[in-house]
Amino acid sequence: MKILVTGSTGFVGSHICKALVKQGHRVFAFHRTSSTLRMLEGLDVEHVIGDLTQPETLENALAGMDVVFHTAAMLGDRDEPGRMFAVTVEGTRSLMQAARSAGVKRVVHTSSVAALGVPEKSFLKPPVLSLMDESHTWNFRPEFWPYGYTKYLAELEVQKAIAKGLDAVIVNPSVILGPGDVYRQSNSIIIQIAKKRLPGIVDGGMNVVHVEDVVAGHLAALERGKRGERYILGGENLRHTEFVEQTAAIAGVSTPRIIFSPGLLHRIVPLLKIAKPFMNLAFVADMLYLTGYHFYYDIRKAQKELGLPEPRSSETAVRDAYEWFREIGAIS
Repeated sequence: MKILVTGSTGFVGSHICKALVKQGHRVFAFHRTSSTLRMLEGLDVEHVIGDLTQPETLENALAGMDVVFHTAAMLGDRDEPGRMFAVTVEGTRSLMQAARSAGVKRVVHTSSVAALGVPEKSFLKPPVLSLMDESHTWNFRPEFWPYGYTKYLAELEVQKAIAKGLDAVIVNPSVILGPGDVYRQSNSIIIQIAKKRLPGIVDGGMNVVHVEDVVAGHLAALERGKRGERYILGGENLRHTEFVEQTAAIAGVSTPRIIFSPGLLHRIVPLLKIAKPFMNLAFVADMLYLTGYHFYYDIRKAQKELGLPEPRSSETAVRDAYEWFREIGAIS
């Protein structure tokens, strides 16, 4: 098949290109002229230059394509909410319209668990931690999490296109780790822990998935995903303390001793935003509003309907990412 991959130079997109080439497909890597091509080096793909924010580039890119994997999105600089909306939301809208016009047989849209919003808080002591599934919907203040909100809005654009006849499936990966995360070399949590830049730990939880399991989920969604459905591509649910301890052990460094209160962090966000021009923060201040939540996910739907096996452990995902960062010199 002729398959176009947007976001082809990124973490997930480049791995998908590699898997599709291995399967024998004719792969077209859609990217901007300024994109870093490191992860596509030596790969038998055909390069297609374009930009999601320039709809006129999409018509030629999609001509004759059987399938589109739409992995492109703006990871997010909260100082540019307009740019994030233009790339992630309006770009998705333009791509879906172009895919319909070109007669593309199937689109696999890479969303994120961020599009599901935040888990409901439990006020019991100890709290009852529930798993979010594909039925969960956006429930958070957009200005506190622009990335999640734009991913949610992008999903709505896909659903609008589906209602007009497009065959599309949505996948929602959790926190993706593994080798090849070329665009997060400076702010990866693994690098922050390995270089002992993490000042402390905050209560909460996360779901970690290996990039190879995410790729397998995309390929399965192409073959077996149901039109209009969304599938969570997740791995292991674990507390932040467990993740930091696990990563520190792999990196051979000590674990931060300070435990921060989520409530305190929420209150200092305005101060950090004021001080941002004078500080070299390793994180975006608004992300502190997400502290204290346990982002745990139920992956049974993807396993049942897509036929996915048990995912790799978080330890494997962390170790593979750590070793890759060492190989490229991001960690000494």
